[in-house]
Amino acid sequence: MNASCTFPELVRQCAERIAESGPAALAGLFDLTAQRLVRYSVTITRNQHDAEDAVQGTLVRVADAPRFLCRADEPWAYLLRMVRNESLVIMRRRKRWASLLSLTDLLTRRTVDEVELEETYREVWAALRTLPTEQSEVVVLKIWETMNFAQIGDVLSISPATAASRYRYALEKLSRKLVRAADVDPTRSEVRHGE
Repeated sequence: MNASCTFPELVRQCAERIAESGPAALAGLFDLTAQRLVRYSVTITRNQHDAEDAVQGTLVRVADAPRFLCRADEPWAYLLRMVRNESLVIMRRRKRWASLLSLTDLLTRRTVDEVELEETYREVWAALRTLPTEQSEVVVLKIWETMNFAQIGDVLSISPATAASRYRYALEKLSRKLVRAADVDPTRSEVRHGE
């Protein structure tokens, strides 16, 4: 693969390889996208295992009919929509909307193990889990997938303005939650509001 290609272009190349070579070429798509797809699915399912199942189900569907991904105008956005749909199917089937799961379900492989960064990571994910799914998935697509609002709108079948609005509301809520968490956390050495 060409290192100068953008991520969506790399996904397109993988889709074309799968269409040409069949399911044997699926490993390249998995290697390229799995971690990002699982991270996105977790915002919907709120569970690492369900997210992994959604990604696996999606990739099985791609292996069965690779031409759909290959013919898509935007294969990366199409793949994200597939994972979203599969995640929603899992949620309906398992009816886990109301279950509260441990934060460890959200953790994925990380190369950084500094204590402060890990704590910040946990706080952000804990705050993100409290948001409505409609808002948290927009945050993940905007920040981690670096998509613009038009692309997010395409993935979620909403207008770019709605995507922007959900993002703005999510950031406002996250800001309040994270400031509140910093105010309450006695292990933080920096000055907290009201001191």
